[in-house]
Amino acid sequence: MKDFFSRLIRREYEKGFISFEAVTLAYIVLTTVMIIVEWSALRDPVGMLKARGWALALIAAQMGLYRLYPCRVMVLIRTTFMFLLLIYWYPETYEFCSIFNYQDHIFAAIDYRVFGCQPSMVFDQLLSSTFWYELFNMGYYSYYYIMIATVAFYLFARYERYEWACFVFIASFFMFYFIFEFLPVAGPQYYYCVNGTEMGMTDQFPEMGHYFRDHREILPLEVRGFFSKMVLVTQETGENPTAAFPSSHVGMTTVTMLLAWKSGSKRLFWILLPFAVILFFATVYVKAHYAVDSVFGLVFGCLFYALNTRLFNKARKPLYIK
Repeated sequence: MKDFFSRLIRREYEKGFISFEAVTLAYIVLTTVMIIVEWSALRDPVGMLKARGWALALIAAQMGLYRLYPCRVMVLIRTTFMFLLLIYWYPETYEFCSIFNYQDHIFAAIDYRVFGCQPSMVFDQLLSSTFWYELFNMGYYSYYYIMIATVAFYLFARYERYEWACFVFIASFFMFYFIFEFLPVAGPQYYYCVNGTEMGMTDQFPEMGHYFRDHREILPLEVRGFFSKMVLVTQETGENPTAAFPSSHVGMTTVTMLLAWKSGSKRLFWILLPFAVILFFATVYVKAHYAVDSVFGLVFGCLFYALNTRLFNKARKPLYIK
């Protein structure tokens, strides 16, 4: 333990940006261009640009502090800031995508043609007891902790591959964000709040156009216990009619499980796997996603993991090599 803490504060200098900072800067540049192009259609383009200015200033300040005392603790601080920025960038996907016509009618129709019903409307009716209700809400809420556990494992037990893991995480998030910004899909909890849950059993799916740009009403979530309460809190604080296709919950959990497997720790992988499986079905159960969203979340998660691992290996060596 003493040796571990000594490694955290030992001076180890790396010039320039860490790779996950570089991909964040690329996202800032690209979305700045988007803001300028869509200036008149955005609600607060000035505020969005100011936020980018603050982000750049803080990134520069952290690099300055790192130069004063370069160590793993400072790398952790730089990493944490990149993850916190992801929380800010997510609501912006709504600002961008709501410029376009929403496409929920297409994805609801696909679900109906494949399953003969709307899985997001009937799933919770088939398994309606409080046990199942809380289990699936637990799975949905565990999304955050699955990722935290995996990043923490790389930090404390696989530090020589920590930068790679963080790069794959952050770059994959940004790839999902870009899809969300140009493909507006609100999800069942918004679509059926407007059109009625009984419509889920018909083959008529009206187009919504720009409706969700000014309406954010959501199907009420019944609170039956701790986990449904936690899911409700996350909905109330950070949810918007955006990011339904593909499911980033499923996609990023898939990325996480691949990272857990590649960590070499079978214990980590098998501990997280039950939560990941429950989460996959929970995205439909809590009406956050159409079934097709979750299926393609799995596909895109595998694709983004492979692509970003390849990009990292081509662009940069690991930050620290033991």
